[in-house]
Amino acid sequence: MFKALLVNKTDDAGYHCTLSELDESQLPASGDVTVRVEWSTINYKDGLAITGKAPVVRSFPLVPGIDFAGVVTASDHPQWKVGDRVVLNGFGVGENHWGGLAQMARVKGDWLVALPDALSTREAMAIGTAGYTAMLCVMALQRHWDAAGVKPRSGEVLVTGAGGGVGGVAIALLAAMGHTVVASTGRLEESEYLKGLGATEVMDRAGLSVAGKPLQKERWIGVVDSVGSHTLANACASTRYGGAVAACGLAQGMDFPSSVAPFILRGITLYGIDSVMAPLEKRQAAWQRLATDLDRAKLAAITKEVGLAEALAAAPDILAGKVRGRLVVNVNA
Repeated sequence: MFKALLVNKTDDAGYHCTLSELDESQLPASGDVTVRVEWSTINYKDGLAITGKAPVVRSFPLVPGIDFAGVVTASDHPQWKVGDRVVLNGFGVGENHWGGLAQMARVKGDWLVALPDALSTREAMAIGTAGYTAMLCVMALQRHWDAAGVKPRSGEVLVTGAGGGVGGVAIALLAAMGHTVVASTGRLEESEYLKGLGATEVMDRAGLSVAGKPLQKERWIGVVDSVGSHTLANACASTRYGGAVAACGLAQGMDFPSSVAPFILRGITLYGIDSVMAPLEKRQAAWQRLATDLDRAKLAAITKEVGLAEALAAAPDILAGKVRGRLVVNVNA
């Protein structure tokens, strides 16, 4: 038997998520690797799945949780053996396949990445999909800058949604690379915290979150955006000639109320960052970079620990933007 959060939808009770005790025989038969989960986490998408605020969960019953890190206990996959430490992000886990907010998981071995030796399973989930996505954004910007000959400290880099998990890790990574980082947030009371991660300036998101001109004063050599909508449009409109924007989120909305002007008049590039179905090689590269490039003290500063039962209460707070940084879930607490 093992503990798990379980989402169900019935005629009597409607949509609900409860802390349940399950039998290992209930794990999905479609997986070929069984993992003893040590740590999981709660992302924005997990908040939607737990609360039912959006149709994230595709089948019922289902264990939510798009991330987990743990140790292989059984494997029919040629790459994995008992005792291997692994991490999983995405691939529809926690949406249409049972996920990581549980003490056990059974998944396809092709979805797993070997956890770098330098990272503990707890640190892996402090990073989670949010931090892994931030690294994918940073890697895209770095490739762009390297090709263009752009050096650190040659201009400002904007990070939107700075108070969230993606934003916090992105700030820490970019600052460690020597870049001048400007953090955009709706919680200016978090300014000292964001500066502690490496931001040199903190700006109110209000200036970016409303409709703006299609071309604005050039400022950013690069942008990491997890917000979308008007925020992304304004970020593009104020990116410097030849600069780049990495877009990975839609907290403000899925729309993109912009024009082609920044792209054809300033030659900027918009990179769409997908973390869910990213190929294995890209995932491995991102996790290796995270193991070596991310300051552990800064990672600890953005991390708070909760248990499985507390994860239920934390989900609405994530959706309301009340959570700073990352929530790691001790599934055995």
